[in-house]
Amino acid sequence: MNEHITLVVMAAGMGSRFGGLKQIAPIGKNGKILLDYSVYDAVKAGFDKVVFVIKHAIEEDFKAVIGKRIEKMVKTEYVFQEIDRLPDGFTCPPGREKPWGTAHAILCCQDTVKEPFAVINADDFYGKSAFRQMADFLRHNESDYGMVGFRLVNTLTENGSVSRGVCEIQNGKLKSVTERTKIVDCRYTEDDGATWIALPPDTVVSMNLWGLTPDFFAYAQEGFKRFLAEKIDQPKSEYYLPSVISSLIESGEKQVEVMIAEEKWYGVTYKEDKDSVSAAIIQMEEDGLYEGL
Repeated sequence: MNEHITLVVMAAGMGSRFGGLKQIAPIGKNGKILLDYSVYDAVKAGFDKVVFVIKHAIEEDFKAVIGKRIEKMVKTEYVFQEIDRLPDGFTCPPGREKPWGTAHAILCCQDTVKEPFAVINADDFYGKSAFRQMADFLRHNESDYGMVGFRLVNTLTENGSVSRGVCEIQNGKLKSVTERTKIVDCRYTEDDGATWIALPPDTVVSMNLWGLTPDFFAYAQEGFKRFLAEKIDQPKSEYYLPSVISSLIESGEKQVEVMIAEEKWYGVTYKEDKDSVSAAIIQMEEDGLYEGL
């Protein structure tokens, strides 16, 4: 049994997505944002450290707006994802502005995270059962990886299309993840809406809640070198976490156990989503689910 488990929060893009951290709109009572609830749920589930992946450019604001609250709840550390943080032998091309992607964000944690860990997006709400299931998996797992998925119907918005990783599952293990970039009402299109293909509402989709062990860093490092050798001069190329995990599944090196959260996932994909998400979170607070937060 693993004594310690860590939550890694991918937050390097928060400043650009929200137009500056000081402009982050509160979702719950007393100015709380979605990340406050995720950390609360994770700590209650048994995570005893949180590592934020951020950029140096937002460090001061992040710690002032978010970090100082989280540090009161749990041991907190920070790592920095910068575009010039590359393996020996590689140099960031002049003019590159785009980050190297989610797998690179996790790779930046290799000197800080030495225990089993979960990965989440900073601006998503996953719910209590998702963290409980993941914590239980990480405490008892020794080698393979895990993922908590959600039912597609529980991740949609009325305000536009969404992009989701549609999962193929076999005997409780993840077989593949296929990114569908335009889903509306449990249907997706690949030709700008000329044709639509239905998906069952209970289809399991990935919302980037992964459970990994520290050996992931070695796999990711080698994969990143191959990625850079091929794509370093492509200014929009990104090294994605699901792609690394998929390659390990395909090679047979890793199995990924799939757990399913039956709760609704919340995120502010469109600004119009904010009111409904806020109403749902505030109702949870009033029901006593976040006492003391």
